[in-house]
Amino acid sequence: MAQRNPSKAPSQRQLRVGENVRHAVIEVLQRGDVSDPVLEKAVVSISEVRMSPDLKIATCFVSPLGPQDAKAVSKALAANAKAIRHAVTPALRGMKYMPSFRFLPDESFDNYSRIDDLLRSPEVKRDVASTGDDSDRALTDEND
Repeated sequence: MAQRNPSKAPSQRQLRVGENVRHAVIEVLQRGDVSDPVLEKAVVSISEVRMSPDLKIATCFVSPLGPQDAKAVSKALAANAKAIRHAVTPALRGMKYMPSFRFLPDESFDNYSRIDDLLRSPEVKRDVASTGDDSDRALTDEND
């Protein structure tokens, strides 16, 4: 059997199932079906759920809204993964296998912030300004 390319984009099925799982997990957390002191105090956002190619593992990227520590919330969710799996089962009846859940802190917003800071740095502004001057000269040379 040929190995899949790990850098390959997810299939439409993986994306659809991931979105269904995301909605089901959010609903379970909103209802308060999981009793954990860390989770009871936190408002949690699940930005994305990535499904494995065989749809047996769901990796949920979570970020708490507010002052809670993302790692503590992720650990609390991971500790309650079996209870969450059991609670989402009715919402995901059409699936052949119920996925196992993994919870990771969502660091994409931190990455966006770092990229934004880099783009606003004086060095990048200087480089953009210098390439802008060269392209302006090239345009004026072509028009002459």
